[in-house]
Amino acid sequence: MKTKTHKPNKVAIVTLGCSKNTVDSEVIQSQLSHANIQTVHEDTEGADTVIINTCGFIDNAKQESIDTILDYAEAKKAGNLQNLIVTGCLSERFKADLSPEIPEVDKWYGTFELPQLLNNLGVDYRKELLGERKSSVSKHYAYMKISEGCDRPCSFCAIPLMRGKHVSKSMEDLVTEAKALVRDGIQEIMLIAQDSTYYGIDLYGDRKLAELMDRLSDVDGLKWIRLHYAYPSKFPFDILPIMNAKPNICKYLDIPIQHISDNVLKSMRRGITKRRTEEVLDRIKSEVSGIALRTTLLVGHPGEYDKDFDELKDFVTRYQFNRLGVFTYSHEEGTHAGTMDDHVDMELKLSRADEIMALQHDISWGHNQALIGSTQQVVIDRIEGDSYIGRTQFDSPEVDNEVIIPLNEGYIRVGDFVNTQIIGAESFDLIAKLEK
Repeated sequence: MKTKTHKPNKVAIVTLGCSKNTVDSEVIQSQLSHANIQTVHEDTEGADTVIINTCGFIDNAKQESIDTILDYAEAKKAGNLQNLIVTGCLSERFKADLSPEIPEVDKWYGTFELPQLLNNLGVDYRKELLGERKSSVSKHYAYMKISEGCDRPCSFCAIPLMRGKHVSKSMEDLVTEAKALVRDGIQEIMLIAQDSTYYGIDLYGDRKLAELMDRLSDVDGLKWIRLHYAYPSKFPFDILPIMNAKPNICKYLDIPIQHISDNVLKSMRRGITKRRTEEVLDRIKSEVSGIALRTTLLVGHPGEYDKDFDELKDFVTRYQFNRLGVFTYSHEEGTHAGTMDDHVDMELKLSRADEIMALQHDISWGHNQALIGSTQQVVIDRIEGDSYIGRTQFDSPEVDNEVIIPLNEGYIRVGDFVNTQIIGAESFDLIAKLEK
């Protein structure tokens, strides 16, 4: 294994997986840029060094990471690349297995080895830069990671194996980071974590998500704050009055339910029952009028039988989530579920996922049809063809609905917030015109 320092001329960072990896890649870029090293995301043309930030969460993500590493290994063998570095979750978990198989990789780093990665590139790690970064996904929105790791014992999840125990960032550091992002033009932040509702317990001895959201909402120039990954067990209801009181906190909540059958919830080690899950959802909807709820479901987990899946379908139909995504279960080495019989074959898993999404297709269509004629504030994310593409406060980038506004409606800049009237709707898109 090579260990020599390589001072690059240009570094390209290739990010795979979730938005939490995106933030990590932005931190790497900030450190390198402050050392006067040209650093870009995704565009590898002219780069002598490529850093691949991998995902190791589920089978498909792991395979994508491995395929990407192999592609760049071939580029290195062809002489198109001097230095290939792999970091992130896949590297943290499997570097001992992968490094002998892919010798073209110069160095493998885990999720806690940023200083060592930088040192390999001739750069000193600067802790004071951790709150300073540029969004790689947009000039007007950014993800902000409020904590790292997870203390939850979910049977199917390998995140604690790759990211460790829950560690909150201090409120002071997060407010400073938010102010720096706003100075750089960011108007919307998505608060992310493995479990955002656990925020503060390790630092302050109590859940402090409500206080954090309150303090962030006071940052001048921050127009939207959006909360992701709120665990339903021991949900911090004190965030709900804050959502009502603060106009720049979106009435949007990403709350991954995973399943509703008590049998499967117990097998998943979710620490919550069907009855309690429904009580949490009912209270959220009753206390925050008009809130858009997004959830994620997992089908095919060991212990899921036809009756459990039928119960899940009934739940989806009854609760009419505004946004919904589905994963199929995959066996993960080192997890509790990995020791169980994976009795649901892949064909059935995929069929169940398709059934859920077919239900959601109709539910989303109904939600969107109800918006026709309403006035909605929309942020413009991009221009595509002959249309502006934007989002309402009820939609997060990349995963939720979009609003289509014809270019001939008038001149709008990307990043502008505009008032629109909804004039048409499909299952996952709205059509709008500017409100005159």
